[in-house]
Amino acid sequence: MCGIAGFVGRGSETDLVAMMNCLVHRGPDGEGRFVDHDNAVYLGHRRLAVIDIALGQQPMWNEDGQVGIVFNGMIYNHGALRTELVARGHVFRSHHSDTEVLVHGWEEWGFDLLERLNGMFAFALLDRRTSRLILARDRFGEKPLFYGSGAGGTVFASELSAMRAHPDHADASMDVAAIRKYLAYGFFPAPLTPYKTISKLPQGHALEIDVQTHETRLHRYWRFAIEPDAPPPGSPESWAEELDGLLTNAVSLRLDSDRPLGIFLSGGIDSSAILSHAAQLRPPESIQSFAIGFNEQSFDESVYARQMAAHVGSCHQTEMCDLDAARDLLTRLPSIIDEPLGDSSILPTYLLCKFARRHVTVALSGDGGDELFAGYDPFKVLGKAAWYHRMVPKPVHGAVAALAARMPPSEANMSLDFKLNRGLRGLGLRPALWNPVWLGPASVSDIEGLLSEPVDIEDLYSEAVAAWDGSASKGLIDRTLEFYTNFYLPDDIMVKTDRAAMRNGLEVRAPFLDNHVVDFARRLPSHVKLRQGQTKWILRQSAARRLPANLLARRKKGFGIPLARWLREMPEAAMAKPTMLESGTLHRLWREHRDKQRDNRGALWCALTLV
Repeated sequence: MCGIAGFVGRGSETDLVAMMNCLVHRGPDGEGRFVDHDNAVYLGHRRLAVIDIALGQQPMWNEDGQVGIVFNGMIYNHGALRTELVARGHVFRSHHSDTEVLVHGWEEWGFDLLERLNGMFAFALLDRRTSRLILARDRFGEKPLFYGSGAGGTVFASELSAMRAHPDHADASMDVAAIRKYLAYGFFPAPLTPYKTISKLPQGHALEIDVQTHETRLHRYWRFAIEPDAPPPGSPESWAEELDGLLTNAVSLRLDSDRPLGIFLSGGIDSSAILSHAAQLRPPESIQSFAIGFNEQSFDESVYARQMAAHVGSCHQTEMCDLDAARDLLTRLPSIIDEPLGDSSILPTYLLCKFARRHVTVALSGDGGDELFAGYDPFKVLGKAAWYHRMVPKPVHGAVAALAARMPPSEANMSLDFKLNRGLRGLGLRPALWNPVWLGPASVSDIEGLLSEPVDIEDLYSEAVAAWDGSASKGLIDRTLEFYTNFYLPDDIMVKTDRAAMRNGLEVRAPFLDNHVVDFARRLPSHVKLRQGQTKWILRQSAARRLPANLLARRKKGFGIPLARWLREMPEAAMAKPTMLESGTLHRLWREHRDKQRDNRGALWCALTLV
């Protein structure tokens, strides 16, 4: 893992250094830079050394110095690609660097290289033969990459703070249209960011920049899509067995590290399955697993993590966290996450990463399992939602939602009132809007008040609507899977994991996002993902011989914090008001939340992270 930054066009080496200094936490093991004054090309790299520590310095070049790269990520199939490239006559200088595979792979295949990569990555590759700079990002956006193009050239970086260290973006103004989307989704859907002049390179895309003319061209090389009419051969039983083998291979590839490696363990199915596969590949006692425990029972899962660790025999460590003490992190979160994020589980994720980093440099996580195999609560109510939408007259929808909103707010994790209010909020709308409205932290009326402007709901959720309407899948489950995988996973989950981990100098790897696992999962029919109300049925079948029965059967809890209570107890004056939000509406939301009239945690959290 690393941080990258640079630009083509206007700027100086001093500007490059300033950008790199913003990324020291991403790469504490060293730095490297390349400057071509004649062509105004500047590349910078901060390194967290994980693979080929001695010979993996960047920027890295091919033999004649014509193709060079700064790279953030890990290519898991670099060994197989290296063997193929050597057979084609390429000469490698490093021993086993995955970075050098990218350099020679570009020489051999050009843009076709991107489809061959099984890994997480964001890189800037300079091809001096054709005067092009290529920015590219992995399939699911596990690694971040921002850029800004204009008359002065193109600037890029791993984080927004580094972008704003460049003079062209130092005074970037806030984008109210993007803020509107943020309040609606709880994240910035790519390519949007909080700033008008800065974009997020979407997952599965590459940006081609002409070094001479500064012209840019955006390429999409991959997008997640369910293929309901192309199931794998076999039966559900054979599919479960095949999935088990694919996960073993995915975990095996991600155990490749020259630095200490561990596994995040929540006690849920996803992380428990990852640990089980790792214990099959390595002596269990050599595997370090980590969990965060909480004193408040409705938020604590550490007992299940300990049970799973004992089941496989891993060297397990739990850090019990006083949630009230952790509350102090709230005021520091904007600087920690760099990019506003409406997902409050960034806080326990940050604490887990900080704890694990004391012992390891790399950790495996269960990210992606819920999105690929229908693990979230909304999947269980899609059938009921369709019935309600069809049978209940539309004028009644608003009245029912209003009655649910009058339920006393609970402070428990995933409480009934929270689920009812979120679920009923979208059922009066067409199905294309259900998922974003259910997931969204603020209601449409609250967004209108906070921004002092009317909102068209179709425009507000235009990305989700376009994806829903344009999907080749016709079923509610498959379309919902595509929503979570194409929007929530890259722009929320991956942002959360990357920022929490890299702020602590930790690399996190997600076996569920392995190319072969994903390609298999998207061909499976929906009825083996959600079966008779049971989420992740096929994954449970696959893990049946690996996990204790009670872990397989227990309900998903989620990685939460008592945010509703914390916000209720926080003095309103403790949170600086974002200048673009209307103070009267914000005050009303605080008052309603404090007095337990409404649960406004989502909208208030978004306001907190916008400062």
